[in-house]
Amino acid sequence: MTLTILLIVVTCAVSIPAFSNRRLLEALLFWPPAIGRGQLYRFVTHGFVHADGRHLLFNMVTLFFFGRAIESFFVSMIGAIGFVAFYLGGIVVAILPSYLAHRSDNRYRSLGASGAVSAVLFAFILAAPWSTLYVFVVPVPAIVFALLYTAWSIYAGRRGGDGVNHSAHLWGGAYGVAFMLWMAPQLGPRFMEQLLSP
Repeated sequence: MTLTILLIVVTCAVSIPAFSNRRLLEALLFWPPAIGRGQLYRFVTHGFVHADGRHLLFNMVTLFFFGRAIESFFVSMIGAIGFVAFYLGGIVVAILPSYLAHRSDNRYRSLGASGAVSAVLFAFILAAPWSTLYVFVVPVPAIVFALLYTAWSIYAGRRGGDGVNHSAHLWGGAYGVAFMLWMAPQLGPRFMEQLLSP
């Protein structure tokens, strides 16, 4: 079993029971007042619960394809624990701006693995910018998808009202790129070379 599959299994094992167990969901999701009461574990646990089956499926399918694609590279550089730490770090880093913006908001809640999944996705795009992604069966170059996804997340985040934490997507993606460059600085020049030679 790969680490990516293990993360998917654990996430599903927590998320699926929480669909019908409101108490479990409320105990794990990200809620700033609870953080203020010392429940710091929520910085991580909110990434293992999801709003519904579609939310869970979208995140886990994305993680399945792109996590497996970069896992061996991460493991060769920083080991298995390093890859898991990268993923968990994505959950935490992606929610920090939301926490700072909403730390006094009793109504604010956030959940889902989108921040960590965005980190995995953008790490892959940095390594292979001209690979083909299939977005609703439409083939799109990875770098084009990254630009469109970033632009959409900024626009949708400013517009608001859809109940999606677009900030987590943006910060998760930025974290994924930054972590990759910290781990393997040579990927920066290589990325630029690949952009100029599609």
